[in-house]
Amino acid sequence: MSEGASTGELTHERRRAVLRQSWSVGIATGLYGVSFGALSVAAGLDIWQTQALSALMFTGGSQFAFVGIVGTGGLAAAPAAIATATMLSIRNGLYALSTRRFLAPEDGRFHPLRKASAAQLTIDESSAVGLAQPEPPASRIGFWHTGIAVFLFWNLMTLVGALAGSVIGDPKTFGLDGAAVAAFLALVWSRLKSAEARLTALGAAVLALVTVPFVPAGVPVLVAALAAVFFGLRGATAGATAPPPDPAKDGDPVP
Repeated sequence: MSEGASTGELTHERRRAVLRQSWSVGIATGLYGVSFGALSVAAGLDIWQTQALSALMFTGGSQFAFVGIVGTGGLAAAPAAIATATMLSIRNGLYALSTRRFLAPEDGRFHPLRKASAAQLTIDESSAVGLAQPEPPASRIGFWHTGIAVFLFWNLMTLVGALAGSVIGDPKTFGLDGAAVAAFLALVWSRLKSAEARLTALGAAVLALVTVPFVPAGVPVLVAALAAVFFGLRGATAGATAPPPDPAKDGDPVP
C-alpha cells in the first residue's frame, strides 16, 4: 500500500474511480425498488407503509419476505413476518465485523450519529464495494457513497413502484397477488448452488407445506426458516468458526 493511501490521501483519478463504481452500483440496485413498491401495494400495504419499509427496514430480501407474508395472512401474520424479516437481515450485522476495520476511527470511538448511519447503510452493496478497495480511504468512500446512493434510489423507485401499483387496482386481476412470493423465491434460488443448500431448502419447504393447514398464515415460513437454521448448524463442522459472509458472493441482488 502506498504511503499516500496509508495517510488518508487518494489521487483525484482514484477517488473518481471509486465514486463512479459506488454510484453505478447504487443506481443499478435502486432500480429494483420499483418492483418492491408495486408488490407491496399489491400485498395490501398503502403507499406510506410501503415507503416506511424501504426507509426504515432498508434490506430488500427482508422487505420482500415481509410483504409476501402480510399479503397472504394480513395483519394477523405480522408477527411471523417481522420474525422472518429479522432473521433474513442478520447477515447485515455480520458484515459489520468486516467493515468495522476501515470505518472505525483511530481512537475506536464512533460518534453516535455516524454509528447509526453506518448501521443503517450496512447492506450487501455498500459492504461489497467498501471491502473491494485496497486502500482504507477508498474503502470508506466506497462504503458511504454506495450506501447513500442505494438508499436514495431504492426509496425513490419504491415510491414510483407504489404509485404505479396503486393505479392498477385489484392485484388479482393481473396475478400480482402471488408476485411477492415469486420475487422472494427468485432471491433464494440464486443461493442454492450446493447440494447441502438444496437439501436444506427442500427440507424447509416440506416442513412449511406440512404446517400450512394447522397454523396461521406466515407461521409456516417462520418454521421453514428455523428448520433451515437447524439444518445449517447440524451440518457445520464441530468447533469450526465460519467467517463473516462475503457480500460479493452471499449477498442479495437487492439491498
